[in-house]
Amino acid sequence: MTSVFSEVKTSIDENLNVKHISELLLMWRAFRRDPFALFSLVILMFFIFGAIFAPLLAPFPDQGLGLPNVLEKFNPPSLAHPFGTDYLGRDVLSRVLYGGRSSLAIGFLVVALAALVGIPLGAISGYYGGWIDNLMMRITDIFLAFPPLLLAIALAAAMEPSFTNTMLAISFTWWPWYARLVRAQTLSLRERNYIEAAKCIGVPNWKIITSHILPNVMTPVMVQATMDLGGAILVGAAVSFIGLGVQPPTADWGQMVSIGRIYFIERPWYAGAAGISIFLVSLAFNLLGDAMRDAADPHTRRIVQ
Repeated sequence: MTSVFSEVKTSIDENLNVKHISELLLMWRAFRRDPFALFSLVILMFFIFGAIFAPLLAPFPDQGLGLPNVLEKFNPPSLAHPFGTDYLGRDVLSRVLYGGRSSLAIGFLVVALAALVGIPLGAISGYYGGWIDNLMMRITDIFLAFPPLLLAIALAAAMEPSFTNTMLAISFTWWPWYARLVRAQTLSLRERNYIEAAKCIGVPNWKIITSHILPNVMTPVMVQATMDLGGAILVGAAVSFIGLGVQPPTADWGQMVSIGRIYFIERPWYAGAAGISIFLVSLAFNLLGDAMRDAADPHTRRIVQ
């Protein structure tokens, strides 16, 4: 009897794995036929590559790290300084490349930490239901009652301004969305036949959640995370814009826009370079998220194919 149960369990696992892999392949085929998806991917790779290899690509790495050069302050764009220089004479291109490191890192870390907290809570809440579900959802309702940006600013203001505290403050307001999303998916999945079959053959609940529930909720989570990356970068830039985020001399796009707005009329290149970077990255993440959502939907996928 035990061997029969083991064979049934193995068959269920194999069928689910094959189905999951096939679904990912269909998504990729639909995704690569979308010109907007490929365009957004190129833009994101350009900025990510620039941020990772900033020390090698920046014309003046020391200025990118904050070293002033007051003899050349506010020089307009030229061959020596393609994006001009700032109020301390630092090369703006170098500052943008180094600023991408903090701005992009905040976006990725915020979404990763929010998903790390929200996904297991949502799966546990949706799978077990009852008082566990009610307790967790009431807690998420409390967080969702506050506007995320205002709550993030309030939390950042209560802590010392820094990269780490900015990331934690934004993540603290972001996780309920993932908990809600995963809970909704789990409520549907727990009624499926293969979940009932796994229960009947004695598979532990934690094993069902980790092996059968979570792999099947990752597609909508990935779509949501991709679209949230642009929003997280915008919120991080907003927190830095009001002086509660990354502090000088560390470069940050929001901080650059905040300082550059003072001189924008006569010297627009400083704030403009950082502002355009925020716009392009946020737009690219939104386009990428839309493309992933369409690729994940079987109905729109047929149209794209």
